[in-house]
Amino acid sequence: MPRVLETMRETFWILALAIIALFVFFAALGAFSPTEVIWATAVVVVLCALWIVHAVLEARHRDHRDPAVVRARERRGF
Repeated sequence: MPRVLETMRETFWILALAIIALFVFFAALGAFSPTEVIWATAVVVVLCALWIVHAVLEARHRDHRDPAVVRARERRGF
């Protein structure tokens, strides 16, 4: 995947998380009731579900080993 597309994808997920956090913050502050703005609540619920799926898939496919540590071990013969 080209670097630009990867950056755009990661930026989308960061923005989605920021929108979720802002919604929860303002709802907790009492600026609005989630039932008053049902359209925004629905959008945030969908973003939450998408972000959870994204996080689970990323955790499954990520290699938890640092490549520099692996190279250092191979160089020393471990």
